[in-house]
Formats: sequence, structure tokens, C-alpha cells
Amino acid sequence: MKVLFSSNRNANFKTFTDYIEKAFIENGCHTVFFENRSFILPGRIRSRIDDLYKLDLKRLNMKLIGMAEKYRPAIFVEAGGWNILPDTIEALKAFGIRTALWTIDAPRVFEHIVNAAPHYDFVFTGGSEAYEILKKYNIKNLHWLPFACDSDLHKPIELTPEELKRYSTDVCFVGSWNPLYVKRRAVLEELTDFNVGIWGPGWDKLPAESPLRRFIRGLHAKPEDWTKIYSASKIVLCIHYHDTEGKVLCYQASPRVYEVLACGAFLVADRQKDILTLFNPGEHLVLFDNVKELREILTHYLSHPDEARTIAEKGRKKVLERHTYRHRIKEMLTTVQD
Repeated sequence: MKVLFSSNRNANFKTFTDYIEKAFIENGCHTVFFENRSFILPGRIRSRIDDLYKLDLKRLNMKLIGMAEKYRPAIFVEAGGWNILPDTIEALKAFGIRTALWTIDAPRVFEHIVNAAPHYDFVFTGGSEAYEILKKYNIKNLHWLPFACDSDLHKPIELTPEELKRYSTDVCFVGSWNPLYVKRRAVLEELTDFNVGIWGPGWDKLPAESPLRRFIRGLHAKPEDWTKIYSASKIVLCIHYHDTEGKVLCYQASPRVYEVLACGAFLVADRQKDILTLFNPGEHLVLFDNVKELREILTHYLSHPDEARTIAEKGRKKVLERHTYRHRIKEMLTTVQD
């Protein structure tokens, strides 16, 4: 099957995009990639001059239509949905191409998605919150398709003594920080009496008075480093995006959940609706509702490493059986073909 896959690549390291493209190939698809952020104008100009932004956006969409006309795929899959215009989707459908959208981020800015979704033949949502929003608009062929892991990359790593020294902590957190992630900072600042290691971009922008500054271990770790960090840490902590005003719902399980479990690490995460649907707390991972409970969980499992190891082993088994990108793309292709 010929697939035209539209997404955004990160030039510095592998992401969701690379894992999906690989999974299409592993499911027997001949895949061509379209970069859906290949604007000519820099973002600072597009954000200031609306007419130039619209012109560049139209050029991007015409480029996609030209590629589709030349390649004539059976399926067009767009990951994200922000930059592909409804008229473009209709043009692709006129070529006889089936079209599918896969939403990926928490619905902070969702107007473009709501406008474009009705034009796709199929819509898949990474989080059940996006499913609930789009269901209110009577979107047809709407499906929840969560994130996953790549079992070839996300796996336990045997570390050298130097790597153990570099990456080992009792509790690690891997993820970015900016002012949107209020919850991450608030939770981690209550754990400064534990042996904590923090990796990810943005943490150097914390205020000078933040006690977390001394726990920052690296700002630009790549996925290859993440697997080493997870393998070296006794507990891996996952803290999801949370809108303090309660206006933006976020139920999705972060890609980090699947990746950590696939690495055979012991995962402690904040309670998310989608995690509860996909995994059994206490069997595959452990969830917390507040900082007091989290501190109790960390204290317990640091002193009971055998219990943590048993849960981590069951979590890895579960995610490899049900939650790889090969599974997700197979489900998508089956849905579209049927």
C-alpha cells in the first residue's frame, strides 16, 4: 500500500514522526514523507504579518497537492492537523485518496483541528479528550488511537560503569519545562529531599531561587540518552501537562509512559484517564493523585526494590504485547481499509 505521511521531523533527534514512518514500513507500506512545517518564512515574520503567513501556508498546501497528484497514494495520513487546509483535503479526496488525521497534542489550540476534521475520511485522536471534543461536532469515522513505543529503540540498556555514574538517580524526570508546565515544577520542588535527576530543555530558565536548579543533569538529552537514564534510575517520574485554570482537558497518556515501560523501568505517573484505560495501576505502573501520596510511593518503593522490579517487568510485557507503533499503524490501516 502506498502511503503519503505528513508530519514534522526534528532535525536533532528521533520523535513520534520517525516511529510512525518506520511502523508504516514495517506494516508493508511504501511510504513517502511530507514535511508539514516546511515554511519559507521564519515564524517571527509569519506571526506578525498575516497576509504573508497565508501566502506561505497556501504555498505549503499546493506543494502537498502536487506531491499527492504525482505519487497517487492510497492513503494520506496527517499527524497534527494545524497546517493542512480543508480545501487541500478535498483536493486529495478528488484524486481518490483516502484521508486520515491523527491529532497528537493536548487541545490547547484546537480551532484549526475542529475546522479541518470534518473534511477527513477518518480521524484518530492521540488522547480521549480530543475524541470527546470532536464527537460533539459529529465527526464521522472518529477513533481513539493512543501513542505507543518503538520496541527497537525503547528497551533496557546494559550500562557501562561510567554511564551508571553519569545517569544513575533514585528518581528521574525527563521532559521539558516552560511556564505552561506549572504542575511539573510544583511537584518536583516538593521532592528536593530525594536523590532526583532532571533532564530536558527549558529547566535552565527557572527562576534563580528555584531549588530545582541543583538537580538539573542535562538540558539536551536525546532519545538514545533517555533509554540510558531510564535503565539507570530506580524510579522514573512522569508528570503530564495540566491546565491550572481547568479550561484545557488533557486525558492522554504521554508517549513517555509507553517508552519508559518498554525500557523495563519502574514508572510512577500522575493519574490520567487514558492511563487507567490502558494499564492496571499497581500491576504495570503506579499512579499518584497528589504530592503527599507521591512522597509515600517513592519512599515505599525505594525501600522495596523487588516490588518495583516486579511491576516494571509486567509493565514492559504489557506494552510490548499491545502498545507499539506497529500495533497502532496496523489498527489504523485495518480501520481505513475496512
